[in-house]
Amino acid sequence: MCLAIPARVLSVEDEVATVDLEGTRLHVNLSLVEGVAPGDHVLIHAGFALEVLSDADAQELAFYRERMRALGAQESMS
Repeated sequence: MCLAIPARVLSVEDEVATVDLEGTRLHVNLSLVEGVAPGDHVLIHAGFALEVLSDADAQELAFYRERMRALGAQESMS
């Protein structure tokens, strides 16, 4: 299964962004999206930004990722 993951943009230079992915800094190719700026959230997969997310969508995805982690932790304890 392939997953796209949201990340916060820290900086942009040409078609490459440095993003924060849960505390890890990564370089992401921006050639598939336009108008990305520091502070934006992007959906990334395989080193490419696929979509610029609204703040509401980024928060919702973060909520569900955290919820899945919590459910996984509960399952591993049983």
